[in-house]
Amino acid sequence: MTHHDSLPTEQRQRCEVWTRVMGYHRPVSQFNLGKRAEHRERRHFTESATRR
Repeated sequence: MTHHDSLPTEQRQRCEVWTRVMGYHRPVSQFNLGKRAEHRERRHFTESATRR
């Protein structure tokens, strides 16, 4: 997407991020300050393809 293809600020819609916490899914926007800080510190990984 180039600069010319982007929407004006007033037409944008906020993207809500959900994550799994304590066995169920919740939007990150509903986390308390401590849980938000923990979420920012999480390390993400991608599983490597199995080599044969």
